[in-house]
Amino acid sequence: MGQIQDRNKLYDFLRPYVDWMFRRSYRHIHYVGKENIPTDGAVIFAPNHTNALCDAMAILGIDRSRKVFVARADIFKDSKKAKILTWLKIMPIRRMRDGVDEVRHNDETMEKAVETLHDGVPFCILPEGTHRPMHSLLPLSKGIFRIALRANDEFGAEKPVYILPVGLEYGDYYHLWDSLTVNIGAPINVTQFTKDHSDLDRPQLIMALREELTKRMREQILWVPDDSHYEENFEKLKENPPAPFNRFKRHRWPRWLLVVMLALLSPLFLVSLALTIPLWTVWLLIRWKVKDPAFHNSVQYVWQVICIPLTMFITMPFWIFLQEYMYQVRQLKQ
Repeated sequence: MGQIQDRNKLYDFLRPYVDWMFRRSYRHIHYVGKENIPTDGAVIFAPNHTNALCDAMAILGIDRSRKVFVARADIFKDSKKAKILTWLKIMPIRRMRDGVDEVRHNDETMEKAVETLHDGVPFCILPEGTHRPMHSLLPLSKGIFRIALRANDEFGAEKPVYILPVGLEYGDYYHLWDSLTVNIGAPINVTQFTKDHSDLDRPQLIMALREELTKRMREQILWVPDDSHYEENFEKLKENPPAPFNRFKRHRWPRWLLVVMLALLSPLFLVSLALTIPLWTVWLLIRWKVKDPAFHNSVQYVWQVICIPLTMFITMPFWIFLQEYMYQVRQLKQ
């Protein structure tokens, strides 16, 4: 039986389409700092977690390499879902909220993660452990550091192990077709870090790595430290955002020009709209059932990946026009 990190012909065949659909789901996607990705060792991606599945897709799209991910273990309880998730190169991981007994089962996941890294396949874990659509950072779980140190124990003498901090900044957490900036920071060389802190025992080493990764992840996002004054502090931060967060200049089209565009394209728009009514009906029903708005982007993305091929791309003019139109309308409202 093959390993989760092994090549899969169907997966490799569908991967370009899935990446393309994700890129066209945003008006702008910009990857900053790709030169920071190590090429001489094992790489563990550590992004912040604000937008459910879209966060994983953003990491997957950094380059064409295969990547293995982890997700909360409770979604693997159904055997059919578990097979699909495994095919998608996602492994289960238990969290402390699942109970101490459950966390003990993570040993198998850690072993597979180390095997993945040893085989040269990047591994991704969202160390906050849960998503939150805010410009902040939750306390990091210890799992990522246990995996990194275990990998270093097994093959650190052969090649270094890195933890790579990544910041994901969305122009809008609840709507697709906006901007996404992926900031890739300077990696932590866990192998060297361990040598430099040889006086620390394992728990102290984990805490030192946790502190260092927290610092580097905060540098990659628009970080608002105080939840109690979140909105006020975020507005101040937006007034003078540090680079590269001010990368996308917001241009506004006159409202009359949007009306003219709609009038000129109305025949094409109306035909495409008519063809997509059944699909939109399904999407609205799904959206109504998804109570957490932070999942809306992810669900809509999956829905588009599945449904657009069913229409043989006949409705693509509708999607392209609607994407631009809705973006401009949102800008006019701001």
